[in-house]
Amino acid sequence: MLSGLLIVLLPLLLGYLVPVRNEMVMATINRGVSASIYLILALMGVSLAGLPDLSSQLSRLGTQALTLFLVISACNIAALWWLSSRLQLALGEPRVVRGAPTSKLAAMAGSLTLVGVVFLGMVAGIGLGTIWDATLFELAESLSEWVLYLLLALIGCQLRNSGMPLRQILLNRHGLVIAVTLALSSLAGGLLAAPLLDLNWNEGLAMASGFGWYSLSGILIGDHLGPLLGGVAFFNDLTRELLAFILIPLVIRRHAPLAIGYGGATSMDFTLPVIQQHGGVACVPIAVVSGFLLSLLSPPLTLFLLSLSV
Repeated sequence: MLSGLLIVLLPLLLGYLVPVRNEMVMATINRGVSASIYLILALMGVSLAGLPDLSSQLSRLGTQALTLFLVISACNIAALWWLSSRLQLALGEPRVVRGAPTSKLAAMAGSLTLVGVVFLGMVAGIGLGTIWDATLFELAESLSEWVLYLLLALIGCQLRNSGMPLRQILLNRHGLVIAVTLALSSLAGGLLAAPLLDLNWNEGLAMASGFGWYSLSGILIGDHLGPLLGGVAFFNDLTRELLAFILIPLVIRRHAPLAIGYGGATSMDFTLPVIQQHGGVACVPIAVVSGFLLSLLSPPLTLFLLSLSV
């Protein structure tokens, strides 16, 4: 599995080495990231359709995803709440941000769309599986790996061209502390949840290492532990994003590190407009740094933990 770590890291690093100065090219890369995410999630739905005794497996998936989410979120909120009492951030005035969602429902619409994509993939898998049988599910798993490599390369390119130099990221103490707190508390939650989910300790840690990056965690866990646990990892991280959209406006004025940190890797993209809208421009570099570091940490850490023998 250590060779798998290199295979996954290589496209991310190669993408990071590519400077992009043309806005049209960057826009195409951004659209490619979105399309890759939708395709990966649809293929995940197809893989889930191949599970034997699907209805009982889906019930188990929901129970395990909820358990994992509650344990990890409790650890995250406790740790980030403590950090908020120690780390005081100067916030700007709330402002209207162009393109930002105007309501919680609008903010969550994109996340709920992702659930719909998985569901449609599952429906397609059930329908086509009667024709192609097991061949379809093997093809879906193989194709999802190649789409993941493309996604990682494009995300590496996005990170390189995010407009924030690596030196500036590493010197942002607040973003670094928030990212470390979120990562450590997530791992603690994964370790606590492992026996509840009947997993080995390293598998529990790996399940918690997505840090909100649902498209990555779902496919990496699914490749190594099967589509059921891949679905658990996906819904755990996606539910984090849904809760973040609700939590950020409620707590950011008093507990900014909690609001910024809870979004995990999504703090640099999906939840960033909500953070800026309610916390002001001063929160943006902190959120970007925190999300950036968690995005870099998640793939190698997940694969390293899965590679450990028990």
